[in-house]
Amino acid sequence: MSDIEIARKATMKPISEVAEKLLIPESAIIAYGKTKAKIDPEYLSTLSDRPDGKLILVTAITPTPAGEGKTTTSVGLTDGLSKIGKKSIVCLREPSLGPCFGMKGGAAGGGYAQVVPMEDINLHFTGDFHAIGAAHNLLSALLDNHIHWGNSLEVDARRVQWKRVIDMNDRALRNISCGLGGPGNGFPRQDGYDITVASEIMAIFCLSNDLEDLKARLNKIVVAYTRDHQPILASEIKGVGAMAVLLKDALAPNLVQTLENNPAIIHGGPFANIAHGCNSVIATKAGLKMADYVVTEAGFGADLGAEKFFNIKCRSAGLHPDAAVIVATVRALKMHGHVGKDALGDENVEAVHEGCSNLVRHIENVKSFGVPVVVAINRFVTDTDAEIAMIKKVAEANGVKAVECTHWSDGGAGTEELAHEVVALVDGGHANFAPLYADEMPIWDKVKTIAARLYRADDVIADQKIRDQIQSLQNSGYGHFPVCIAKTQYSFSTDPNLKGAPNNHVMAIREVRLSAGAGFIVVVCGDIMTMPGLPRVPAANNIDIDGNGEVVGLF
Repeated sequence: MSDIEIARKATMKPISEVAEKLLIPESAIIAYGKTKAKIDPEYLSTLSDRPDGKLILVTAITPTPAGEGKTTTSVGLTDGLSKIGKKSIVCLREPSLGPCFGMKGGAAGGGYAQVVPMEDINLHFTGDFHAIGAAHNLLSALLDNHIHWGNSLEVDARRVQWKRVIDMNDRALRNISCGLGGPGNGFPRQDGYDITVASEIMAIFCLSNDLEDLKARLNKIVVAYTRDHQPILASEIKGVGAMAVLLKDALAPNLVQTLENNPAIIHGGPFANIAHGCNSVIATKAGLKMADYVVTEAGFGADLGAEKFFNIKCRSAGLHPDAAVIVATVRALKMHGHVGKDALGDENVEAVHEGCSNLVRHIENVKSFGVPVVVAINRFVTDTDAEIAMIKKVAEANGVKAVECTHWSDGGAGTEELAHEVVALVDGGHANFAPLYADEMPIWDKVKTIAARLYRADDVIADQKIRDQIQSLQNSGYGHFPVCIAKTQYSFSTDPNLKGAPNNHVMAIREVRLSAGAGFIVVVCGDIMTMPGLPRVPAANNIDIDGNGEVVGLF
């Protein structure tokens, strides 16, 4: 059966029964139908005296078209932990409509390791993304309105930094001209759109601790500069209160369930190749107060998602992860071993061994943060015992255990061994987490540290204009911010065609963006776009609703 067919056959419990597993009273549940709800932030504020559970990060090797199954493994591990008697919860990001209608698909897991209701989660869900997009674009409208009505702040229209956003892949909106048509329509200028998941509002939403913190961060957003390069803040545009109103309901985390009726919180959704790629701090902290083991994921490979989870989210929120799971598949490792997609079903132990160079580098990188590691081998039916054995051998040679998992076909029963290994790692107290660099390290050095130590780049290059911009940010008091590298997810380098574990490459910085409210600096490298485009044959071409009112073609 397909993922959507499996999800539709699921026996979902009323969301109030799922909440009972976490001891959430019914009065603290804001129901969105029978099977999804928001958790009242006022209730969450009463949990501060409870001890924190253990935090487990699920990350992965460098992604390939063959698939890795990071979300599927996160859900499967949560079900596995429950099966061995542990009180567990999974905290995930919300899917973006862009990939759903593009080519990647949704973000609700797969097979018998899914969160449900799957269609609702992938399509609109509780409206959080729409609220984030509306708040972002309200600030855009207020800024242009201020310029139109006299521009008392002396905004230089050539130095407006605040793009608009939409939750869709639409390359035609990357660069636009606005304000055309005469004096009544504002001042003409060049502008553009980002996808909602790359917006600073999304980052602020996911990094805020509460509504008060959210408003404080919104006030700090730099939307433009004057002619003499002085920053214009969102607080000066006077729209932060209205933006907070749009975001206040969305700020409550969303509660759903796995196919095995275990609790799942899904909240926030930045991409990891162009943003920081983690679910909300509110959701993660709520999970830590309500469960003994919290499983969360960070987007794409460990060089992107895990790095940003450690260096940005954990630093900002004061989180201390206890263990990390690196997901790998035989098929993906073969592609890193230079096997074509049409030959992935053929046994090729040597290609697996060659591709394991990618896995080894991710193991080394995650360990460098002081977090103990286990490898989850997400098994496919075409994988052979010899190929699985090779991954285990390589992992063992690098000081970690690799566990075969069959959660896609067996649900939680397929991850019981992984669950036992994770519990052993966590309870062993081996974690000694620390970010990769200190706050006081200069911005340029932070970029070089990530490039050299995680990507194994020989050098970082940038035009003098970019270097001057970085120095200006350093001099303006933003030097203590962490950096958020935006680059291709398909390689350690900025070239998506360099598979495995490339060395001797150079990372070129194309653009630098200040996210003053989120509290980090985005460093755009290579050809990565903050507004993706649709593929030649978009997934949307196959999505429809049939005569029975059921969605078809989503998966």
